[in-house]
Order: sequence, then C-alpha cells, then structure tokens
Amino acid sequence: MKHLILPPPISAPGRHAGPSHPPGPCNRRHFLKTAFQVGAVLAAPQIVPGRVLGRDGGIAPSERVVLGGIGIGNRGRYVLGCFLDEPDVQFVAVCDVKANRREAIKKLADGRYKNSDCATYRDLFDLLARDDIDAVLIATGPNWHATASILAAQAGKDVYCEKPCTKNIAQSLALRDVFRRTGRVFQAGTQRRSLPNFMFAVDLARFGKLGKLHTLHAHPGGLGTHTSGWMTPEPEPPKEQVDWDRFLGPAAWRPFNKRHLDGFNFEKGGGLTGGGCLEWGSHCVDLCQWANSADDTAPVEYEPQNNRLHARYANGVKLILRNDGWLPLGSCPVRFEGDTGWVETGDNADIVASSDALLVGRGAKIAGYPADFHVRDFLDAVKTRAQPRANADVACQAHIACHAANVALLLKRRVRFDPKKNEFPDDPEANRLRSEALREPWRI
Repeated sequence: MKHLILPPPISAPGRHAGPSHPPGPCNRRHFLKTAFQVGAVLAAPQIVPGRVLGRDGGIAPSERVVLGGIGIGNRGRYVLGCFLDEPDVQFVAVCDVKANRREAIKKLADGRYKNSDCATYRDLFDLLARDDIDAVLIATGPNWHATASILAAQAGKDVYCEKPCTKNIAQSLALRDVFRRTGRVFQAGTQRRSLPNFMFAVDLARFGKLGKLHTLHAHPGGLGTHTSGWMTPEPEPPKEQVDWDRFLGPAAWRPFNKRHLDGFNFEKGGGLTGGGCLEWGSHCVDLCQWANSADDTAPVEYEPQNNRLHARYANGVKLILRNDGWLPLGSCPVRFEGDTGWVETGDNADIVASSDALLVGRGAKIAGYPADFHVRDFLDAVKTRAQPRANADVACQAHIACHAANVALLLKRRVRFDPKKNEFPDDPEANRLRSEALREPWRI
C-alpha cells in the first residue's frame, strides 16, 4: 500500500484568515528556555505567581498540551468544550473553510481565556506549520478525516479525529501506517470505548463471564448505500466566506450547494463520506471487535440477509448488523451472547443481562455518551506516549470491518475477506471497492 502523497503548502498572500505566527500564551516547548533567558537578564529578585509554576491548582506551561482545531462545527464544538474543560489544555488556533465558524470558535476560546489570542486560518497547512502546537482536534466532514489526520501526523502533531475516520479500506491502512511510522498519538472519536457501561459489557464478553462467545450484535444506524451524485448548483460564495475547493478536498468535485456544508451525505465512490453503516457502525462494530478480542483483525465473511448484515470471524464468532429488535436502551446499542449468558447496553447507560449476577460491580451510570473521558484518555496518552483506547490500529480494523460490510451491501451478495492481506480473495469486483479515485492533486 502506497502512502499518501500530498502537495506541499504554497506560501501566498491571503491563504489564511489570520497571522502565521500570532502572539499567544507561552507554550511548553519554549517556556523553560524563555524563563532561563529572562532570569539571566534580570538581576533583581523576582516574585513569580504560584499559578505560573503550577501551584495554587494551576498547570505549569511546560505541562500544558497546546491544541489546535480543524473544521470545528456542531460535533467539533462539543468535543472542543471537553478539551477546554481540561486544565492542562491551551487552545490556540482554529482552521475552518467557513468564516463564520472560524470566528465563532475564536470567540469561544478568547472568552474562555479572557484574551484575543486564538488565531484563525482558512487553510490547514498554515495551522499545521506552527511548531508550538502539540495536537489537533479534527472534526471536519468525513471527506477530510483521513487526509487531515495523515497531514497532521506528518507535521509532528498528535490527533484526536472524529468518526468515521476513513472512507475506505485503503485510507484505513494508510492512516494506520503513517501513525505507526511517525510515532504520533491518534485517538478516534469513538468515545464509547471510554464509557463505563460499554466497558463493563465488553469485559463480560472478553473475560468469559458469558461463557464461550458466539454472537455479537451491532446497530449500524443504516444499511443503505448511495452512489455519488450532484445537488442543484448554487452560486458559489466568496472564498473568504466559504472556501469550497478546500471543503471538497480529496472528494470528487461537484458544484456548490449549501446543503453539502450543513449535513452528511452518505455516498460511496468519490463522495463526501464512507457511506452505509459507518456512522453508527464505527461505534458499534468497534465495540463488537473489542468484545471479541479482535482489535487486530476483521470478519472474514459478510452477507446481506433480510435487511441485516451477517458476518463471521475466523474464530467462528458471528457479527450481526441490524437496526431492529433492540431493547429500549437508547442509541448505539450492542449485544453480546455466549453459551451461558448475554448482555445488552446502549447510550442511556442501562445494562440488561441474562442474570442479575452478571451485573454485580457494574459501577456508576453515566448516560448521554459524553466525550470527556475519551478526551482525557487522549491527553494522558499525549503526555505519556502510550497508546490510547481508540488508537490508529484499533480504528483501522473497526473501520475495515465496516468498509467490507459496505462492499457486501453495495454488491448485494456474500463476500469473503482476508484480513491479513486486506483483500477479497478471487473477487476483482469487490477489490475495486477497497479504494477510490481522489481529486487532483491528492493521492494514495
């Protein structure tokens, strides 16, 4: 698999909506050096506030994670709020193709810090060029998720990326390989990996409390696939207001239509998302992968059956993607079944099991699928360089499982998959759907 080859940034006037290196709060790379230089110059004794040194409940600048944001819309704004609530985060810059969103996030950050330091950019290359930024939150449309994440890793940044993280199998492998090679930290926005009810249910399956595991059920949020198409052309706004070319990025070109900016359009084949079961599936299939101790593989067989998708792992465990027949436990439900018991849970944080004995020690109920635990897991990994729960390898495999399911749905037939070679054996028609052509000048 070839790696992503991306065009270099081009220095030109007017490429961004803010200064390249704006004045801002001291970051952890330069704090100690600056402090030493200042100390050498000033002969008189200085009184340093305790909060600067990390006392009085403050966080020393050397311990802060300096964060930038790329494509911060509705979901991104919520996740950014989780980051801003962490005392060791300093948010310094936002990039967005929409002027109104750039200004909205700047206003949010400046209001939080009581200053005017948050820089705004229209082009992500300008934000990634800043050497004071440690990590980026990527919450663009899915057409940009993989490409922006790879660019960020190549620029030396750690990445928290919303899902779905990739549009096809090829992108999943490229994402995984780049983060392995660069040693950067990646966290997919599959925050249910960090929520107590889902973690408890997964542990019941992984550690044999249900007996020998035989069936996993995931809510895909939809099993339809749509080919790429154009909406009715509308007048394109000025680039400073909405940069339509940058919004499309590597996706197939189409004329401007405001509806593309304000919602998801689930498409395969050069579209703006990965289509099919990726929206909820990237959460629910991910949890089933984890429950089956299958974070390093994917099912080997996929078959559409009566508005469901049946898959099978090499160890014999079945995976069923279905939209109906769930207990009333909220969105994003999963169910794990073994020879001696079963468990089901969802976003209202209730857990139902085949016996009350299985629920002993279940812990606190935290409903509403908050992202703060997942954000904290990412920040801890940035500091320790450990792997977070939804790292690039984990996200790659869960997304590949969804992509392979989408191939079966699109072809309306059974397909076999080799998770070691990441191909469909003796199936040229399915193999052509492992990747898609990208718009010039983007390449995989």
